[in-house]
Amino acid sequence: MTEPERHLWRALRSTFPEYHWRKQVPLGPFFADFASHSAKLVIELDGGQHASAGAYDEARTRFIEGEGFRVLRFWNNDVLGNTDGVLQRIAEELEQCR
Repeated sequence: MTEPERHLWRALRSTFPEYHWRKQVPLGPFFADFASHSAKLVIELDGGQHASAGAYDEARTRFIEGEGFRVLRFWNNDVLGNTDGVLQRIAEELEQCR
């Protein structure tokens, strides 16, 4: 895992343990960075390489959403520099699944 992934992994598990987060979850031909099956939520972290992979990311998101999951995407620098904001956005999304 990258440093932003390790950072968010720890934050997810300590902030929202009831959602039983998994990392590197296979979904069809893709792997989700983080997923909660109980919340039907996938979280993807994007680094600089994703700036030129828009079509691939869109296809991946469509597939994952077709499997019944919602997808949240965050930039690596947001995870490291604004962890509280990222966790707030995740909390808002988790509220909607209740």
